[in-house]
Amino acid sequence: MAERVTRVELTGAAEELVRSLTRRHGPVMFHQSGGCCDGSAPMCYPRGEFRAGGSDVLLGHVAGDTPFWMSADQYARWRHTHLTVDVVPGRGGGFSLEAPDGVRFLLRSRLLTDEERQRVDAEPPLPTGDAPGAG
Repeated sequence: MAERVTRVELTGAAEELVRSLTRRHGPVMFHQSGGCCDGSAPMCYPRGEFRAGGSDVLLGHVAGDTPFWMSADQYARWRHTHLTVDVVPGRGGGFSLEAPDGVRFLLRSRLLTDEERQRVDAEPPLPTGDAPGAG
């Protein structure tokens, strides 16, 4: 079976920050809700302190085994994109773990190529939060 199309990745700076947060807080996870305010920014939480909802979509894992979840309605809008998580100076308004460091995660996106879109269309659906062991 062919490997899935990569849907999300980190910049070097974001990966370094995730590793630092993991050293301080233990395993972490991302969730992208698409809500108001900083809901449009990816939030990083200690794994187990935020539970993925039944319709949340698992886009993949970054920085090794860090899951990146997205709400279903947000995924419906972004399903045709490849996401890159970056980190920039400034404080976001959410509860994301990086906030005390004076930085915040943000998404950069690009459209999937025609080849990537064809491969995605041929792949099974992405796992959701209602899958066994999810969350």
